[in-house]
Amino acid sequence: MAGRFRVRRPIDYWPSFVDALTVLLLSLIFLLSILGASQFFLSAALSGRDEKLRDLSAQLSEMAQQLALEKGESERLRGELGRLQASMGDGSLEGLTRERDQLASDLAAEKKLTADAKAEADRLNATIAAMTAELAKLNAALEASAKRDEEQKAVIVDLGKKLNQALAQKVEDLTRYRSEFFGKLREVLGNRPEIRVVGDRFVFQSEVLFPSGVAEMSDAGKAELAKLAAILKDIAPRIPPEVKWVLRVDGHTDNIPIKTAQFPGNWELSTARATNVVRYLIERGLPPDRLAAAGFGEFQPLEKDNSPDARAKNRRIELRLTDR
Repeated sequence: MAGRFRVRRPIDYWPSFVDALTVLLLSLIFLLSILGASQFFLSAALSGRDEKLRDLSAQLSEMAQQLALEKGESERLRGELGRLQASMGDGSLEGLTRERDQLASDLAAEKKLTADAKAEADRLNATIAAMTAELAKLNAALEASAKRDEEQKAVIVDLGKKLNQALAQKVEDLTRYRSEFFGKLREVLGNRPEIRVVGDRFVFQSEVLFPSGVAEMSDAGKAELAKLAAILKDIAPRIPPEVKWVLRVDGHTDNIPIKTAQFPGNWELSTARATNVVRYLIERGLPPDRLAAAGFGEFQPLEKDNSPDARAKNRRIELRLTDR
């Protein structure tokens, strides 16, 4: 029987009570923490709001003072306006205001125009001053140039007179020696119809010096030219050095065309004859720098008709003692 019955132990409730108490204590601590944090943030928010309220109060106070000042100024201006209207009558202020604005605009425009006009006047004055200075320079240069021109004209006139005198003297000297030369030629060559003086030229008919159609001189022609060379060699040393004389030999033909292998035309024949005369005179001792040759073909005839006698006169060699 004894083995069937167990002895009952008493139940221990303390641990459960401790656990429940702990949970309750922790919950209380958590609630207190939340309450503390809320209190802190609420205090901070209230503190910021108070500061903002103080700022707003200060601004409102400042605005109230300004409003009071503005009201006072407005009252003063209204009073001033009333006195002006009373003293000037109804509508006078508006008219004066418009007139004042118009006058102000006119004055501004006039000032602008005056400034523009002054700037333009200054520019024109500067331009006039520059032009006046340039004109003065030009007048001075012109006066100096006119003076130089007068001096140069006087010099030119004087030089012209001297040059004319010198030329006249040279022409006179050359004319005198030409006359002497032609005179002695007449004496030496005799009075022959095929050798004659035409103006300032001594004229040989071509037949005196050349056979027909050729440029080589005949022996008779060389003999006549030898006499001419001797006379010129005698006169040349007595001609003053300042007289720049030259004996020019001009060849002329008639108007009958010539066309050979040696002479395609009368130009070539007349030039070749004049050149051969010059070469012969050089052989006879005349200086080459005092001789010149020219060919004129048939283009400067002495006689215009086509008769045999006229053609014979046009076929010629002319000697001219002239200046260079």
